[in-house]
Amino acid sequence: MSIELPPLAHAALLLDLDGTLLDLAPTPESVVVPPGLIATLRALRPMLGDALAIISGRPVEQVEGLLPAIPYAIAGEHGGAVRPGPGIALVRPDLPAVPASWLSAADAIASAEPGTRVERKPRGFVLHYRATPASGPRLHIALQSVVIDLQFEILPASMAWEVRPRGVDNGTAVRQLMQAAPFAGRLPVFIGDDVTDWDAIRTANAMGGAGLLVEDHFDGPAGVRDWLHRAAQTGSWAPLD
Repeated sequence: MSIELPPLAHAALLLDLDGTLLDLAPTPESVVVPPGLIATLRALRPMLGDALAIISGRPVEQVEGLLPAIPYAIAGEHGGAVRPGPGIALVRPDLPAVPASWLSAADAIASAEPGTRVERKPRGFVLHYRATPASGPRLHIALQSVVIDLQFEILPASMAWEVRPRGVDNGTAVRQLMQAAPFAGRLPVFIGDDVTDWDAIRTANAMGGAGLLVEDHFDGPAGVRDWLHRAAQTGSWAPLD
């Protein structure tokens, strides 16, 4: 049974970045943006009436560096920072900052596990273990002894553990973006690939749109890019099961 998607003229396209549009890389800094993706998103944006956004765990500034002037809006840090449109100042909810002692402890944990690295974010941090997959459970146990404030949570990501404040998530970002032009009045189509995207998937579905998990509907990021490319060429979504 095919999934019903709103036509492009009535849709808002909200996309995760790493693992959805871009192939995962050994480090966040080493991802590659295929030139064809830039052309595809540029073609799709006017078809969507500008309602094109990236919703990512990355800081907004990193997304802007990878896709300069491509999306209309960007939500970064899993809803912890939102740029609602070009040239508009970042909107940040009032959330707690990670204690400095936690960052020091995370650095110590990473030092004890060769191949592990800490990625610091404005409101949290990520402990990456792609180079040493077997260390994942040990790192989780170590983090549980550090993250003792219930205002924060530890979430599984792609070969990583992410520590972030509670109170916002990618679903929050979807709801916020859909409240204002050019997204308001449209139906959200969100695509994401991991646990941190489930809130956005559920929110898009609840709003009458569609929340799509990469592994359920696409052959990895390349499949997502190909599907979007066909939409840009034809002006309509290819059927999805």
